[in-house]
Amino acid sequence: MKTTIGFIGGGRITKIFLQGFQNAGLSFQSVKVFDPNADTLEKLATVFPQIEKSETAAAAASQQIVFLAVHPPVMMETLQAIKNTVAESAVVVSLAPKITLEKMASVLPTKKLVRMIPNATSFISDGFNPVSFHPGMDKNEKKKILKLLKKLGKTFEIEEAKLEGYAIVSAMLPTYFWFQWQEMEKIALETGLSEKEAKKAVQQTLKKAWKLYYKSDLAPDEVMDLVPVKPIGENEAEIKNILNTKLLGLFGKIKP
Repeated sequence: MKTTIGFIGGGRITKIFLQGFQNAGLSFQSVKVFDPNADTLEKLATVFPQIEKSETAAAAASQQIVFLAVHPPVMMETLQAIKNTVAESAVVVSLAPKITLEKMASVLPTKKLVRMIPNATSFISDGFNPVSFHPGMDKNEKKKILKLLKKLGKTFEIEEAKLEGYAIVSAMLPTYFWFQWQEMEKIALETGLSEKEAKKAVQQTLKKAWKLYYKSDLAPDEVMDLVPVKPIGENEAEIKNILNTKLLGLFGKIKP
């Protein structure tokens, strides 16, 4: 592609995006990345040698499409740092919750503004990624950026006010379960299964349990009633309380 892209922040999400684009066979005219941590930037460059390491955020922001891969607490200062470099014709995509399109527009010269809450599964080009657009962005520009972002997986437009909800129930969702899957594989080894058998048992059962829960005509309670023995049933209330307390508490902190 003749498009030039830049990333402010060279951490996990930038790695995910670059890998997703690479999976899709995309190459860009130039890819500039800035991160204040030189080690982080160097580590990224070893995996993606095609990137150009920028010394300042402003340098990476000179591209046609700019991804803001920074956390909410530093977003406003990042916008201030790049406002004189971002072109009026540039598209700026924020990957962070909390900071609204309106706040971005109050600082940047362009109204081609996008907010996206990406999912880690974009790493395998199979993401589930909601996006919202600034009202000043025309349909053709939206189509162009959607075409690019869809290379990372399912990408769909939603109301901006729902983005933080998706951050809690989608973007961070795997972290609530991945460690449990890993622990089940370890327990399987303790019961005498081989490593191969352990991984297959957990993987296949999860896959089929998902299908039963979401694809059968049974209500959730009916599905859960199909297994009579529930070894951690007495801990369910505690687990639900942890989920509600932690996640709704976090939602309160990240919503605008």
